[in-house]
Amino acid sequence: MSQERKPITFNGLLEAGIRAVSILGAAYPQTYDLQRLVALDYLLVHTGDINGPDNLHPPTPMHSAELLVRRKLIEQSLLLMMTRDLVARKVTTEGIEYGAGENAETFLSSVSSNYLLALKERATWLTGAVGNLTDEQFKGMMRRFFDKWVEEFQHVEQSLGGEA
Repeated sequence: MSQERKPITFNGLLEAGIRAVSILGAAYPQTYDLQRLVALDYLLVHTGDINGPDNLHPPTPMHSAELLVRRKLIEQSLLLMMTRDLVARKVTTEGIEYGAGENAETFLSSVSSNYLLALKERATWLTGAVGNLTDEQFKGMMRRFFDKWVEEFQHVEQSLGGEA
């Protein structure tokens, strides 16, 4: 008797890969390193947190934990999308960067579900709003999120009887 497996909503390799292709397609010809893509993936579904369109995904109680589990998922999803030429990897003097692959534009122009159209819309908004920030500017913006999350974590810890 096999146990029934529950799907990982929005966080499977395919879903993360489609989000990455959406970001990279909207940013083309811009490329990003893995660290920036992890942060952009988070921001893509939480655009309302940075005064953009409404969040695409519902809020989670511990944002910091959500961001921490994304790195490996995004890395694996990029590899999956590379097998279909939806993502291209290039080695630069700065390290490894990812950009839209040869088939990204064709793929993105063929999507028609409400969710994927909303995803593309947010990717376009996001890359326009923060995609060209310098590394220092981007880190500063993300640092403000971490400061909020530390406060959120301390509040949860206090409510559970811990010390802050």
